[in-house]
Amino acid sequence: MKKYLIKNIQVVNEGRIITADVLISNGRIEKVQPQIAQINTAYVEINGEGKYLLPGCIDDQVHFREPGLTHKATIYTEAKAAIAGGVTSFMEMPNTIPNALTQELLEDKYNIASQCSLANYSFFMGTGNDNADEVLRTNDRRKDICGVKIFMGASTGHMLVDNPNTLDKIFRESEVLIATHCEDEKIVRQNLEKIKATGKVLTVADHPNIRDEEACYESSLYAIQIAKKYNTRLHILHISTEKELQLFTNMFPLKEKRITAEVCVHHLHFTSDDYARLGNQIKCNPAIKAPHNKEALWKALLDDRLDVIATDHAPHTWEEKNQPYEKTPAGLPLVQHPLLLMLYYYKMGKISLERIAEKMSHAVAECFQIKDRGYIREGFPADLVIVDLNESTKVTKENILYKCGWSPLENFQFPASITHTFVNGHLVYRNGVLDESMKGQRLKFDR
Repeated sequence: MKKYLIKNIQVVNEGRIITADVLISNGRIEKVQPQIAQINTAYVEINGEGKYLLPGCIDDQVHFREPGLTHKATIYTEAKAAIAGGVTSFMEMPNTIPNALTQELLEDKYNIASQCSLANYSFFMGTGNDNADEVLRTNDRRKDICGVKIFMGASTGHMLVDNPNTLDKIFRESEVLIATHCEDEKIVRQNLEKIKATGKVLTVADHPNIRDEEACYESSLYAIQIAKKYNTRLHILHISTEKELQLFTNMFPLKEKRITAEVCVHHLHFTSDDYARLGNQIKCNPAIKAPHNKEALWKALLDDRLDVIATDHAPHTWEEKNQPYEKTPAGLPLVQHPLLLMLYYYKMGKISLERIAEKMSHAVAECFQIKDRGYIREGFPADLVIVDLNESTKVTKENILYKCGWSPLENFQFPASITHTFVNGHLVYRNGVLDESMKGQRLKFDR
């Protein structure tokens, strides 16, 4: 492997920013010091003056569609987009085809990723109403799998878990983190029938009224009640409403929390006002809702009731997204741009660079107990991102790397750019050019 010496860069890590040199050798961060002399010509020197070094982002919720839905995306294409966006590790969801409902099907996805993913990877074990015993086999693999995913709301295939006995058994006996999608299906169906009864033609503007605050709140409350009953390690994904925020606390440090929560970049950026402009492009579950929710989510993120930032990257083809509202699948592609979006909000004065590193890297590593990731520490694998806050990036069809070829952020001008991305010490992305000669690694967990 090549060795790198990054000189005179602003290192953003563990709540502070320092000017330092960073030495990368044998895939790891060898030294972080105020000054490191050029040891010999075997090191490639990178001038970091005027730029910032952050730990690579870890996205704890993506849908890369492989196997079975590869007309939308593949692990290779979406991991490549992630790398270009500074996301060096991802955790992918089980609602592929076939659904990852057995340990063998789950391992198939790891095998695919080992051959093609430029980013580090992990995959959630899937749950259904009738595979609790299979799910609980994950206990024996706790160091190798990020967690168990439960859809307490509609999903692809047969993954809606609404059997109380199944939920009770998994929450009671799981020794690994349980991640939940929380929307109450009964409330969603009632809302849909009520609106349809008026005779109106449904549009995407109805989406937040169908999948409303109450549906999210009641499902999140239910999950939390079961988790508290058994002291389960619960992580609730993509919180989207102000009402749900009362269910979470900032009274304890993250390492002591048994119940944690994620917020996604689209719920921090878009509101229901954007449906008029973007239509089905931003149809997703849970829905993007009224503006007061966005403001509440930002407040909760910054006061630590919300613990991590993710994308819920969920690509569909342009043709699929341009169907009538009820036929249009939910989800939007985002994994290439979450860091740039947060840097936009940094420039707006909404969040600090230190908090970006915390919520997109440090906290994700702590939340999932990922081994040796998420920080710029000597001895850790060199998963690193260099950003230039003086160079802008415009999203265009030409630089979108998703297989689906579109983004709801198209034509958006970010006031920053990602210049370098390292994965395990390999410089995989540099100024728009990818070096695909090395693949990412399977994440490991300290459990």
